[in-house]
Amino acid sequence: MKILVTGGAGFLGSHLCDRLIKHGNEVICVDNFFTGQKRNIEHLLGSPHFELIRHDIVEPLTVEVDQIYNLACPASPVHYQHNPIKTIKTSTVGMVNMLGLAKRTGARILQTSTSEVYGDPEVHPQPETYWGNVNPIGERSCYDEGKRVAETLCMDYHRQNGVSVRIARIFNTYGPRMHPNDGRVVSNFIIQALANKPLTIYGDGSHTRSFCYVNDIIEALTLLMNQNQEVGPVNLGNPVETSIQQLAENICELTKTPSNITYHDLPADDPKKRQPDISKAKQLLNWQPTTSLAEGLKKTIAYFQEAPLSTTK
Repeated sequence: MKILVTGGAGFLGSHLCDRLIKHGNEVICVDNFFTGQKRNIEHLLGSPHFELIRHDIVEPLTVEVDQIYNLACPASPVHYQHNPIKTIKTSTVGMVNMLGLAKRTGARILQTSTSEVYGDPEVHPQPETYWGNVNPIGERSCYDEGKRVAETLCMDYHRQNGVSVRIARIFNTYGPRMHPNDGRVVSNFIIQALANKPLTIYGDGSHTRSFCYVNDIIEALTLLMNQNQEVGPVNLGNPVETSIQQLAENICELTKTPSNITYHDLPADDPKKRQPDISKAKQLLNWQPTTSLAEGLKKTIAYFQEAPLSTTK
């Protein structure tokens, strides 16, 4: 098939491009390189099955494709709060453009939504039926509410125009090719540990996340796209809940750093706990993560050891 991947030079997008090409597809990678990195896809540039277009999906795009994976959107607080209006335009205007493209070409489109649609959850773990607890006017809402609107647009295009949509709610994902300056906790801790600097915890370390290795998520995305039973949303993530304190200690141990851990105030609206209920993914896709946190962290640490920060632009 001919497949469009928006945000294809990003962390998740580049791994998805790899997988799609490996399985014999032609891939059109679209990225505006706000957070995407050329080094993530440079190994694909010589492939006859790969095409790179520098483009922002807030502007219309005319291509002929069979499937669309929409991954275009800054996904870390540092990046999506840098230009919040641009962030929400990507999830709204950009989403309309991609759905319009899917409608015109008859392509199936998968929207990568997020666990952030659940906000600071009052239900734990979070099933797809939970409507969330999101602050609509906070500093994070450009991302949280943008992704919620994107889901609404997907369902309205599906109901009104018959567009074939899939919605994936992705929980915290980590692995090689994470942007070194994205402010996410795994990359932050690893970079600090490798530099023998104090690891910075925001809060007292008791708040939790569920960390899923990138290869597991990419497998789930392709399974969701290619099944014909469910539109979504479907939670994709690792149901093993880990405290931020435990994550910091694990990374200190794996890197053998002499660094200590420091504590700072928790940012506004930062979720205190996060754990996916993946019952639907297990039943629908016969999928669950297979990479342990220790195994995934070792691979991610090795990536940052081999990739000097000066070359990760």
